[in-house]
Amino acid sequence: MNNLGEKARLHLAHADLTVRRHPKTFSAIVTAVLTLSGVTAFGVAPLSMVDSTPKNVQMVIESVSPEGLAEQAEALADYEMLLHRSDLTRSTDTADSLLRRLGVSDPEASAFLRKNPVARTILSGRPGKMLRAVTESTPGGGELQELIVRSPASDAARVGSHFTRVTVRRTEQGLTALSEQVPMKIETRGGAATVTSTLFAATDEARMPDNITGQMAGMFENDVDFRKDIRPGDSFAVVYETMTADGEPVTWTGAAGRVLAGRFIHGKDTHEAVWFQEPGKKGEYYNLKGQGKQKAFMASPLAFSRVTSGFAMRFHPILQTWRAHLGVDLGAPMGTPVHTVGNGVVSFSGVQNGYGNVVVVTHSGGRETVYAHLSRIDVNKGATVTQGALIGAVGATGWATGPHLHFEFKVKGTQVDPTQIARASEASELSGPARVRFDQQSRQLHAQLLDSIRPVGKLARVE
Repeated sequence: MNNLGEKARLHLAHADLTVRRHPKTFSAIVTAVLTLSGVTAFGVAPLSMVDSTPKNVQMVIESVSPEGLAEQAEALADYEMLLHRSDLTRSTDTADSLLRRLGVSDPEASAFLRKNPVARTILSGRPGKMLRAVTESTPGGGELQELIVRSPASDAARVGSHFTRVTVRRTEQGLTALSEQVPMKIETRGGAATVTSTLFAATDEARMPDNITGQMAGMFENDVDFRKDIRPGDSFAVVYETMTADGEPVTWTGAAGRVLAGRFIHGKDTHEAVWFQEPGKKGEYYNLKGQGKQKAFMASPLAFSRVTSGFAMRFHPILQTWRAHLGVDLGAPMGTPVHTVGNGVVSFSGVQNGYGNVVVVTHSGGRETVYAHLSRIDVNKGATVTQGALIGAVGATGWATGPHLHFEFKVKGTQVDPTQIARASEASELSGPARVRFDQQSRQLHAQLLDSIRPVGKLARVE
């Protein structure tokens, strides 16, 4: 009896160790036993609590045949399963490759996309159209039941407010195609993340569109230098508008929403802002005290860049001499959008010696900004521009060794350091009557902002 007890204890210890090492496997075995054997009841006590003292045990085994399994299996075999897949169109897509990527094996549908005038528009125009296919679940890909494609409105007057929906559907008469212009809807969403490597990686983690990332940088550009000061541990949260097509956030350019509220924690500093538009005035961002975040001049004409040459003496890469550099060079990829840093009038637009393609904007108070080496110019002389207006793109024209923007700031004809102007420039303030409405709106947006922050542990509420 002692030998039996010792063996029982060894078996129990081995079983306990097996369960601890492979809990999922043990659960799967129990489930299989319940399902296949038809045992009516089964109980397991934690093995670590089992009393290993030998006892007289009587085991009774009874086979039970579950009823109705044949009928259930037959009903499951007759059940029609449909698969839903989503993707975006690509510039290299053909009818065959697009359907193959969506899990469709249907020569009839492929021929229909090539020949039907409405269906052919799916593969025409710019890539990035939103796809959603419904197919039968069969090995190797199923027959197409429905294909819905959403893209920017084909009517230029409706771009930004509507989208084009092309629906290919299988009917009793065969495949049909319908194109419609459908209004987009505006939804409010939130996103939050902590920077672990780069800002863009963090915004991707938060699933924020690129244009929302750019707006966030614009909100806090006078508080944080997004070109060189961002570091791991910084965190952010935003509440923003997004345009949706049939409930799906649109992915194409030109349907961007606005950031309504944001918070950025940089080191020990916390910066917050909300969007507000005072009646009769241009909307802008304010801190929670009602002070305007937008200064008379932005810190940079580029959303993201790096300073490759500052406002100081330098060895000129082309002239091969030491001379004063009376501006800053901002390195950025060719074609990066360039925006005017303040309201003003374009006083020069064209080619100018070593500057190549250049735009000069005159501002109030005897101030002037210069944007040089542009790959293209998007404004004409005499045009009135507002802060943030697109005036051209980064290039390498004139005396440039690579793509970058040469940016100058002049006060009464004398160049000054551009990096010092924005933070020292004047900011707007709310009028008395507008302050009451602002306080109410900011409280509501701030509450939504906190809701988006809660999933991110490193962000804490700051009153």
